[in-house]
Amino acid sequence: MAKTPPLFGVFNQGEIPRIACFNKATAALGVDVDDLIAAMQEYVDKHVAPIWATPAKLFKSSGFVAGAWAMVFLDDADAPGALAYHDLTPDGLPQSKVFVKTTLANGDLVSVSASHELVEMLVDPAINMMTTGPDPKAVYAYESADPVEALSFNIRGIPMSDFITPAYFEVFRKPRSVRFDYMNKVKQPFEILAGGYQIVFKNGKWSQLFGSRAKKSAFAKEDRRGHRSEERTQRELRRADLNGIRAAERQASRASFGR
Repeated sequence: MAKTPPLFGVFNQGEIPRIACFNKATAALGVDVDDLIAAMQEYVDKHVAPIWATPAKLFKSSGFVAGAWAMVFLDDADAPGALAYHDLTPDGLPQSKVFVKTTLANGDLVSVSASHELVEMLVDPAINMMTTGPDPKAVYAYESADPVEALSFNIRGIPMSDFITPAYFEVFRKPRSVRFDYMNKVKQPFEILAGGYQIVFKNGKWSQLFGSRAKKSAFAKEDRRGHRSEERTQRELRRADLNGIRAAERQASRASFGR
């Protein structure tokens, strides 16, 4: 009798993912790219992977690399070719987009936004994981940084995003019984801190729960285009359109040269 072959994850066939990090933003990141990648590698190795079992190897590149996941830094959703990056790499592998100008306009740090996107991509690469929770009529998105997104800690002097642990989604846990987030600020399952939020699906539609009125007000003013929260609402994830990206960049270059 033939043996059933082992079933691995949907991406990378059980291999440790390699993540190509490349900068297409014109705005200053506020941190050296090499230093940021080194800090994020330590963030994964020493903090995220021991808790979530999600190892990864980050490296600097000039663009997409065949067989690798991606993290791309863009100015904002209106940058040349930005919307053509869509949701996945050209190979159909996970990617994160960090909108630099948008991040800075929100008063946030690029390093915190990048590490936020990194941990969420590693925990839920297909942007489709959900779970039950305290509201029996709702399901909760498996986003590992949103509920604590205002908190950060330093690695090599560079701020990295706090993140929740698997126990956060275990509604049976007693308050203060285990560690619910890395910085140990969350006291019980599904708690949303003042600067955070949670994506939920209820009554056939997507919405957000907020940790405070101030967060709800700030969230409403943000440009959410290209965000994971928007990608999650789509029926399927789309691959980056290399032709669209290149055409937009050529057009922008010609316009810039003509000035």
